[in-house]
Amino acid sequence: MDREFLIDLFADFGPVTIRKMFSGYGISADGVNFALSLRAGLFFRADETTIPDFEAEGSKPFQYSTRAKTVVVNSYWELPARLFDDSAELAQWARAALAAAQRAKGKKRPKAKKAAGKPAKKTVKKLAAKKRSAKKATKRTVR
Repeated sequence: MDREFLIDLFADFGPVTIRKMFSGYGISADGVNFALSLRAGLFFRADETTIPDFEAEGSKPFQYSTRAKTVVVNSYWELPARLFDDSAELAQWARAALAAAQRAKGKKRPKAKKAAGKPAKKTVKKLAAKKRSAKKATKRTVR
């Protein structure tokens, strides 16, 4: 799928941002990525709320193969082929995918904070180096 086709496809949904990603495009709205257009097809973001809709349509989750195994990405599911001909219903599915992406964004755990009172290794090394140079300076002035 090329960029122009994707812009036309999402016309009923509203404005989208389409960026080069992997072997295709990442599609986002309001700064949230909710769809992927890859060689294998168009995949929408899904979660426990929307996966049953994809399953009912016979869709499968996105997957790719490495040398060692096949990786299944259960958070993106293939858009049912019939929706390419129904732009109004495709827009509904896109809104549901955007909502799933927003829910997932809200669930992300905050980054772990460093333990209070315990400086990072780099800081410890810098402090030790400062102490050594202060000792050397003191020895020079004392003599």
